[in-house]
Formats: sequence, C-alpha cells, structure tokens
Amino acid sequence: MVAKARILVADDEPHIRRILQFLLEQDGYEVGLAEDGEAAWQAVASFRPDLVLLDVMMPRRDGFSVLEIIRAGFETARLPVIMLTAKSDVVDKVTGLKGGANDYIVKPFNHEELLLRVTNLLEATRREREANPLTGLPGNLAIEREIQSRLATGADFALMYIDIDRFKSFNDHYGYARGDRAISFLAGVLVSCAHKHGAGGDFVGHVGGDDFVLATGVETCDELARHVVEDFDAGVPALHDAEDAQRGWLEVENRAGARERFPLISLTVALIPGVHGRFTHPAELSDTLAELKKYGKATPRSVVVRERRQRAGDPELILSGGVAADAAAPAAADVVADPQPRG
Repeated sequence: MVAKARILVADDEPHIRRILQFLLEQDGYEVGLAEDGEAAWQAVASFRPDLVLLDVMMPRRDGFSVLEIIRAGFETARLPVIMLTAKSDVVDKVTGLKGGANDYIVKPFNHEELLLRVTNLLEATRREREANPLTGLPGNLAIEREIQSRLATGADFALMYIDIDRFKSFNDHYGYARGDRAISFLAGVLVSCAHKHGAGGDFVGHVGGDDFVLATGVETCDELARHVVEDFDAGVPALHDAEDAQRGWLEVENRAGARERFPLISLTVALIPGVHGRFTHPAELSDTLAELKKYGKATPRSVVVRERRQRAGDPELILSGGVAADAAAPAAADVVADPQPRG
C-alpha cells in the first residue's frame, strides 16, 4: 500500500486551516496543522511533511523566516514549499521565490488550482529525487515502478538493457570527467532514438554508472535497437583522443603495473522483444537480460543481443554485429547461441 503524502498547513487563520485540511484530506493526503511560524518550523521536524503550505504573514515568526530555516536544514533543504499570502504584491512574490519557495498562491485561492499545484509539485519532487544526478533520467525506484506498471497492464512491450563495453578501461585512461561525458552521450542517444524511432510513450531509465534500460513497443524494438547502436558508434571516435581513435585501442596500466591494450568502447544492447505472458516480476526480467548481455560481451564490437522463442519454447539468442567502434577489430559475424533451457 502506497503511503499518503504528508502536507503541513501553516496559517494563523483558523478557517483557512480548516478549509485546507478538508480539501487535502478529501484528496487523500495526511495533513498536519500549525497556527503560527514558531509552531510551523517545529512541525517540520516532528511531522516530517512531504510538502508545506506556508502563510507569509503569521505571528511569532513570519513565513519568510520559516522558509529560511527550512532551506538551511540539511534534511529539509529540498522540501517543497508553496507560499500563501493575502497580498498580491510582486515584491512579496519575489522575496519568497528568492528565498527558495517552489510556488506562490494568493488568497483567496481557487480550490482546484491549489490541489493541482500541490499534486504537480509533489510529482515533480518525486521525480527529481528518483532521477540519476548525472543524466536526470529516472533512477532505480522509478525503473522498477515503470516495469511493474507495464507488467500489471498485461499489454506486451519490449525491454532493453544497455551498457558500455570496456567502460572501466576508458575511465581509467581518461578520468572520471571523460567517463561522465561518455555516459551522458549514451543517455542522449537513447532519449533521441526513443523519440525518433520508438513507439511513443517509451521509457528510458538510468540504472547507474554506464547501465540503462529502455522500454518500447514490440514492433519498434528491432529498428530502435539498431539506431541506438549506430548512433552510439558514430560518436565513439569523438569521445576518445584523436590518436587513440585512429589507432583503435587504448593502452591502460593494470594493477600489476603492466600495460594492457583494450579496444575502444562499444555498446551491448540486450533485448527481450516480447515480455507479455512470460514474466511476472522485474527480477525475472533482470536475470534474462543479464544472461543476454553475457553473450554480447564476447565481441569487441557493438552488438544487439536479441532473445526470441523457438517452437519448443527454449530461448535462442541472436547477436547482431553493429557498426564497428573498433576500426582495428575484425568484423563480427552474426552468432547464434543456445543456452540451456530454463526450468
């Protein structure tokens, strides 16, 4: 059961507190009340709200002062705050927004508008907290929720797991800043390709590091995966120093101090083209994608590893060679691998 969002209403007018409490509780929120500024900042610590509706003009401590305390606290610095005021003066609005308020509503307020602003701000805050800080894409919690939701609807979809091959050697050679640039580049490729070649409503998530997932339609998944590989490979030379890109490999010192050669980075895309009726939990999908990815790592070129069901129901894994990121590597022929049937 999903816990109700907790909203603190801080206002010195009793009828305003009653109205807001009624509206918010009717909309499914848990509501805490504070009648002045002193009680408001103490309630932030004790009630631990997910959002604060904060009146500007209150006794003992005004809303701007309470907002300053909220933004100064380590645990509350990013707590969403909507300021309430009977004044429509632009100066008050600017003061509140400069102080870190997320939104501003002038009393008397429209009930539907206030509820909509609360809902939108809570949703935006949730997405921000769940997003990967490097790419801004949905992180692990959002990924699991998205996959669970798609499984629950019963509609078929395709799922990809994408990661960069030999990313550690690239990171060791060029440093973390260049590694982050490669990850951000891949994120951009995935979002762009999903927009151009996806089914509409596609989902791109960032698991962490150089690992991503992409949910799309069954009919569009093969072409989309091909474009992801091609677009990534087209940008690989620019991610490397010109000398390394021309040579086709990196020389990296291992833990023993010896120099090792690694091909340029490439991409493995593990693809399950049809999920419906075969999986009931994200963990099952994760296991199958990990198995697919293992086969893709056997080649230095970018590959799409596609699972398909044969007539006996056993999985067949198809490795399709993409555009070569490594000019020095031999061409990778298509490979068919038949792992042992599961259960």
